[in-house]
Amino acid sequence: MPMFTTVEDYIASLPEPQRQVADRLLPLIEQVLPGAGALWHGHPVWSLGDKPGKSPVCFVKAYPAHLTFGFWRGRQITDPSDRLQPGARDMASIKLRTSDDVDADVFTGWLVQARDLETPANS
Repeated sequence: MPMFTTVEDYIASLPEPQRQVADRLLPLIEQVLPGAGALWHGHPVWSLGDKPGKSPVCFVKAYPAHLTFGFWRGRQITDPSDRLQPGARDMASIKLRTSDDVDADVFTGWLVQARDLETPANS
């Protein structure tokens, strides 16, 4: 995938199925983390720090058959849906193949928890 300068450019470059997923997912992220998105290591990351990658909360990364939506402290998120899959260290993520995979209520709950985990009182 080529290098991009903005989250919008990255999303616009995606093939249609992934772009539809991103178009449904990004408004949820922006609702909880407004203006916190930037490209870091080649893909969109939402952080609470003063620079991209400082106090990272979540990310979106494209693969040929899906988008991965993940959280740096995802293993600490309460997930009654049991959809988040544990990853390296404290991370957890979910693979999204269609826009129907995006559950607004569940994802907003994850985002609020992830944001709160990265606030100074909880870091």
